[in-house]
Amino acid sequence: MSDNDKPVPAKLSLDEIEATRQRLGDHIIETPVYRWQGPEISALVGQDTQVMLKLELLQYAGSFKVRGALNNIMQLSGAQRKRGVTAVSSGNHAVATSYAAKTLSTNAKVVMMRGASTFRMALCKSHGAELVIADNVHQAFERVAEFERDEGRYFVHPFEGRTTALGSATLGMELCQQVRDLDAVIISIGGGGLCGGMSSAIKLLSPSTKIYGVEPDGADSMHRSFAAGRAMPIEQGATIADSLNAPYAAPFTFSLCQQNVDTLIKVSDADIRRTMRLMFREMKLAVEPAAAAAAAALCGPLAEPLRGQKVGVLVCGTNTDIETLAAHLRED
Repeated sequence: MSDNDKPVPAKLSLDEIEATRQRLGDHIIETPVYRWQGPEISALVGQDTQVMLKLELLQYAGSFKVRGALNNIMQLSGAQRKRGVTAVSSGNHAVATSYAAKTLSTNAKVVMMRGASTFRMALCKSHGAELVIADNVHQAFERVAEFERDEGRYFVHPFEGRTTALGSATLGMELCQQVRDLDAVIISIGGGGLCGGMSSAIKLLSPSTKIYGVEPDGADSMHRSFAAGRAMPIEQGATIADSLNAPYAAPFTFSLCQQNVDTLIKVSDADIRRTMRLMFREMKLAVEPAAAAAAAALCGPLAEPLRGQKVGVLVCGTNTDIETLAAHLRED
């Protein structure tokens, strides 16, 4: 491939991100930032490390996903809204798309994997969505392709594309406006739409801030993609952080991450559970595994590299039920 044939790197502009935030308006809330202080976190990361938690779990529909879902649906024509939307997800994106569809007066048909949280399924139904169950994530993507083709539904992608990334980018812009002079920001990675969008905004507003992307050991498509220099799939992910268990990285969001993420980190399921327990004990936060991944990286492999720095840690969302949460908190 010659230099002229190489794909142009994906980029987001600050003007686009600001316009997206204005478009979203009161359909989302500015979630708070809270400094995590306490004896346990201080023992792990040092008393002079400032840990600034971005509490996106307080967002409408329970996660950052609603930003991208709303942004996608808002840009549809009236005719397309009548045909409805579709989405595929293990949970949070399905909930967010269902909520966004209801909010914007369209209808959603969402595909979830067999074995997904019944609590999340119930949330989708409570927002008026039609729920379809697939045997696995690959079959789920095939079903939404059918709904696109046969019913004319618009596919609200869980992580790929400019419109989705711009929704996530509003979160990065928001964090930079709330907390100045961050040395580092830690962001969990599933498919990469969150990290790609959020890191783009942060690098535009605070170029010296280091971005750390975090994946579970058992779902490391972005690590594989960075190593290969192109978006890569994984055959079958295996992690308790089901919201981060994307089947592949995709070109647009991979390009954003490749340009803006300084370092990738992996954490184990044991690391995640340990951090869930810590966040519950010391911060009184009931988080799902994906929402603890970024903090798990800070408490583990990044504790020494980031000691004494001001660190933003994204708590990306949570839609978990009491029984599942309790099972994770009891796990050794």
